Amino acid sequence: MPLRSMTGFAQVRGQVSAQLAFALSLKAVNHRFLDIHFRLPSDTDSLEMKLRRILKEKMARGHVEVILNLDRSGMNGVALNRQLIAGYVQAFRAAADEFGVHGEPDLNVVLRMPGAMDAGAERSGQELEAAVMAKAEEAISGLNEMREEEGRSINTELRARMAGVEKAAAGVEAHRATVLRSYSDRLQSRIQELLGTQVEKERVLQEVAVLVDRSDIQEELVRLNAHVKHFIGLLDQGGEVGKKMDFLLQEMNREANTLLSKTSGLAGEALKITEMGLLMKSEIEKSREQVQNLE
Repeated sequence: MPLRSMTGFAQVRGQVSAQLAFALSLKAVNHRFLDIHFRLPSDTDSLEMKLRRILKEKMARGHVEVILNLDRSGMNGVALNRQLIAGYVQAFRAAADEFGVHGEPDLNVVLRMPGAMDAGAERSGQELEAAVMAKAEEAISGLNEMREEEGRSINTELRARMAGVEKAAAGVEAHRATVLRSYSDRLQSRIQELLGTQVEKERVLQEVAVLVDRSDIQEELVRLNAHVKHFIGLLDQGGEVGKKMDFLLQEMNREANTLLSKTSGLAGEALKITEMGLLMKSEIEKSREQVQNLE
């Protein structure tokens, strides 16, 4: 499945009858989970349940707003239960003939009978549900097409960001030896200054070597490059990978922070590592902004 954004919009229109039309709109934005909200006409609980079920099958994450607007411009405003009214009129006349009573049924009385003006609306509701469900697949497909199109744009940008992180990491690696020498020289100078000649030089060098080793950034670079490769693998995989990408970016940011903390306070050529470390963090942060919108 291709990479998808959680943002999109789609609308379909349909006709229930000559008197009734509708427009079904789907609007999606980013959300941690699948969160579906409905704005439907009253007495459409069954339709809502069916739409919810199909949306859960087709989408994994996002805040989705489902709006159904009805156009009754072709209707006369009255829905008659013709079968009920006809039955009442026939019964009235049959009773009049049987008992020899003269008269005609009162239409005002007929229309006040329970159900005289409801059954037509009920049939219309059933027809509306069928018509909307027939168009629901088209609406969801249109929404996902837009989300996939935006997903392709995000995919392209994220690959460029990861290339920037890799380039910065390579630059840091190129200056790693300089950093180690700078750190070693600074430590030796400071220790000699504090201790003078009271401690053997070999002992001082051993302690310096231990401290420099602890300050080495090789492990951070290895982990950072591994995270980048994993991230690109998720881009190739596609589908619902937004949460995994967000976690990886948090780990990358942690490695960049550790790298910067280990190299703080160094001067000369070592300052370039700080510049490249800040560039890494910038690329990672911009990537997180994009990943927040991925399914």
